[in-house]
Amino acid sequence: MRDLVQHFRVKKRLHSKYAYQIIRKIRNFYRRQPSLLEIKVPKGENITVCGDIHGQLYDLLNIFEMNGWPSETNRYLFNGDFINRGRYGVECALLLFGFKLLYPKRFFLNRGNHESKMMSHYFGFDDEVKFKYSQKMLDMFGKAFRWLPLAHRIDKKILVVHAGLFSEDSVTISDIKHIERNCEPVHSRK
Repeated sequence: MRDLVQHFRVKKRLHSKYAYQIIRKIRNFYRRQPSLLEIKVPKGENITVCGDIHGQLYDLLNIFEMNGWPSETNRYLFNGDFINRGRYGVECALLLFGFKLLYPKRFFLNRGNHESKMMSHYFGFDDEVKFKYSQKMLDMFGKAFRWLPLAHRIDKKILVVHAGLFSEDSVTISDIKHIERNCEPVHSRK
């Protein structure tokens, strides 16, 4: 992962063969997971929760440099919106996916509203992926994004979900765990 970080830092592109492998592995990993995942943080250890990075690679790298690189003892939870707006959404997504694969029980990702087909098209991720790779790669990203979890609960006390809670008061933790994810969200203006 350090080599990949350096590769991206100097604005080099990852060969499509390896990018496909990362995306395929992350999709296959998350297909077996529930929509809400539980995180346990042992006493004396920490977790860093990060909000929207929106394709800002150098901000992402600064987060790691300031808070420590992901490791067996340094947990992270990224709460969606990895892509769009910035120029390096592809690199941000591939780094986050790579760290998740390297540290599956220490590195966590939630799906944000920007990890959707409509938002990717509107805010530029589609164009970025097609410029750097291909339509096939864009389709692969879309398939992976649809399987990302929607929420994490830290130590059964803190619920982390992108963009807020539900419009109905009756939604339970069990309901969230069983939401079918392999789809595009319904976008409304309510």
